[in-house]
Amino acid sequence: MEDYQQTSKKMLDFIEKSPTCFHAVDNLVRMLKQEGYSGLSEGEDWSRAAGICAWKEKADKETGKFYVTRNDSSLIAFQVPVRREGQGGPLWKGFHITASHSDSPTFKVKELPEIMVENQYVKLNTEKYGGMILSTWLDRPLSVAGRLVVDTGHGLESRLVNLDRDLLVIPNVAIHMNRDMNSGAEYNPQVDMLPLFGDGSQEKGSLLKMLAEAACVDAEAVMGHDLFLYVRDKGRLLGADGQFVLSSRLDDLQSVYSAARAFLEGTPKQYLNVCAVFDNEEVGSGTKQGADSTFLEDSLKRLCGALGQSEGDYHRYVAGGFLISADNAHAVHPNHPEKADPTNRPYLNGGIVIKYQGSQKYTTDGLSAARMKGYCRQAGVPYQTYANRSDIAGGSTLGNISTAHVSISSVDIGLPQLAMHSAVETAGSRDTEYAISALKCFYGE
Repeated sequence: MEDYQQTSKKMLDFIEKSPTCFHAVDNLVRMLKQEGYSGLSEGEDWSRAAGICAWKEKADKETGKFYVTRNDSSLIAFQVPVRREGQGGPLWKGFHITASHSDSPTFKVKELPEIMVENQYVKLNTEKYGGMILSTWLDRPLSVAGRLVVDTGHGLESRLVNLDRDLLVIPNVAIHMNRDMNSGAEYNPQVDMLPLFGDGSQEKGSLLKMLAEAACVDAEAVMGHDLFLYVRDKGRLLGADGQFVLSSRLDDLQSVYSAARAFLEGTPKQYLNVCAVFDNEEVGSGTKQGADSTFLEDSLKRLCGALGQSEGDYHRYVAGGFLISADNAHAVHPNHPEKADPTNRPYLNGGIVIKYQGSQKYTTDGLSAARMKGYCRQAGVPYQTYANRSDIAGGSTLGNISTAHVSISSVDIGLPQLAMHSAVETAGSRDTEYAISALKCFYGE
């Protein structure tokens, strides 16, 4: 087992390189390609895709390695086990799937974003993306990243951009001007939360020009954009013995990284392994690239068809499969332990959290919980349980949304953290390694 602090540092490096959902998926694609994965396009015939055709010729010796992306912000990767000689009937026992999400709460940059204030300041017009703790974004160095859609002269092309510099700040109002600040402030996103970009000398359209330059195109070639603010503070280890992790976007890139590492390091035996990363979980998943789309179902069916499996085989693989929905969980708060359930009380560095909810926003049931505990025991890592207080409403996640489209047995898990949906969150430095170890057992079953 790798030293847990080294694992956390690698995870923090992944997060730093993933300021937006688009960058997270791009980094996952790079990781997959380094391990020999072939990309599939939703616009091609998968049964004739070069990667699948090449693998079929040596399927008795090598694992099939494929991935597909949608909208540049969601990804599904596949590991197909080596084909066994003389194997009759269905090729596998089922699908083994992890699901996590690439997006995090932030501010989205609106169209025509620059606002001049009294000919002295330029601020950017932004809006909330997801449920945010607004105050945590104040007085921090921020920047802009995302994707541009550019006209190349031969069609439209998406290009990732990251203005990798301390560019923006959302300044607080001085306490002298708001004496009630520490009695509980209410923030208006259109008034209080717009970031300062420049002064009165700033040329109009400066942001677009900076972004176009970063994408190596003229500003006139930019036809559209999906841009977000991100925190510039680097993630780090802290605590008396480095036992904590402080970083932006731990929800849910900590789970994304853990699942991807386990997927790449695991070897499929009797199950077809799948690593799914969806966008837009923070805003309800109801997009073409979200968990509430047909992306997972489409991809599983198309892969089965390309590998010569029937629709009946697909349904058998779903019935025999298992999905682990990995989205971070609330740890007991040191200053507010009363916010946690009386008996289900996860702590940082206490291991994987198995999440329960009577309303089934978490899909865990007795059978799926038992299976997840088995993987933890096999890996020799601890696990904990989480349930909301019965008088506090909880959030939603990927499990029940995904299984509405693919009716597979599933469990909801997460890694314990504090300050979920803050601009900067806190987690345990041991828990990433725990998750990788348990998920490797799942992927190697």
